[in-house]
Amino acid sequence: MSVSDAEAVPEGDAAADEWERVRDLPPSAKLVAKVLEYEDTLSQSELAEETLLPSRTVRYALSRLEEADAVESRFSFTDARKRLYTLDL
Repeated sequence: MSVSDAEAVPEGDAAADEWERVRDLPPSAKLVAKVLEYEDTLSQSELAEETLLPSRTVRYALSRLEEADAVESRFSFTDARKRLYTLDL
């Protein structure tokens, strides 16, 4: 593959490359990532409500996504006990 071939990556392939970090993760992590893609920023409890997954499963999915550098987390300004998660792909 020449340099010009690498530069001519179609738009759809670029989006697929972004999701490469998530490809080998469990289905629950993929679901959480997809929900974050559509909903932008959610707390763990909101993710559990949206995905219909148990809180424990969402917590595991978020830890796997954080290990893969696919999600960013920050403390909520309104409730410092909660963390808010955003997809980082």
